Amino acid sequence: MNGLLTGVGVGPGDPELVTVKGVNALREAAVVVVPVMEDGGTGRAEATVLHYVDPAKVVRVVFALNERGDRARRERAWDAAGHRVAGLLREHGSVAFATIGDPNVYSTFTYLAQTVAELVPGTGVRTVPGITAMQDLAARSGAVLTEGTEPLTLVPVTAGSAVLREALEGPGTVVAYKFGRLADEVAGALRDTGRTEGAVWGSALGLPGESIRRAAEPAGGPLPYLSTLIAPARREDGRGGKL
Repeated sequence: MNGLLTGVGVGPGDPELVTVKGVNALREAAVVVVPVMEDGGTGRAEATVLHYVDPAKVVRVVFALNERGDRARRERAWDAAGHRVAGLLREHGSVAFATIGDPNVYSTFTYLAQTVAELVPGTGVRTVPGITAMQDLAARSGAVLTEGTEPLTLVPVTAGSAVLREALEGPGTVVAYKFGRLADEVAGALRDTGRTEGAVWGSALGLPGESIRRAAEPAGGPLPYLSTLIAPARREDGRGGKL
């Protein structure tokens, strides 16, 4: 292998939700890359990593994480980030990339790994799973994600509220990500499909200013971009009814 690139899931924000394997991967890497936005603020991944890693080995790399409208600009930013990480990999041999949640669930790591593998042929790529926001919200709110034979549908609302409505009209539990700016539309979709009962949403989980509440309570305008909704399955059969 020409170096090892490891995507490490560091959970939704609470540093206590990083796995032991994740902490070990961060500490074993020569360099830990954390994604930051162009405004230079400290992101969730960086704040979590700094609980476990010497700041001297942390490298901040700019990603156009908030760029939705200009695809060309976003891809230029991804390419620049890929070249930066490829350079670090050539220099140090092992690089860990810290990503909130899980590196295989809507993560920037996917695009980064593809770019780096093209720039440094023979690069080894691995991932260390992380706890997702839906798992944290379920634990904190008491919402059960699945029982028996129920399906679980995960929807990024950036795909459009129509996709969410279609999921809510189906069976099983529906989880929605990335809907903060469309909170009122999400609330409307819940009402229209009769799925408000038992639904919960959470924002800034594990961080100062976090919010966990019933979806029946009005959003009162936009929520933080990284907000999570859980709309549990309709359960009318009693305990074990869907086994």
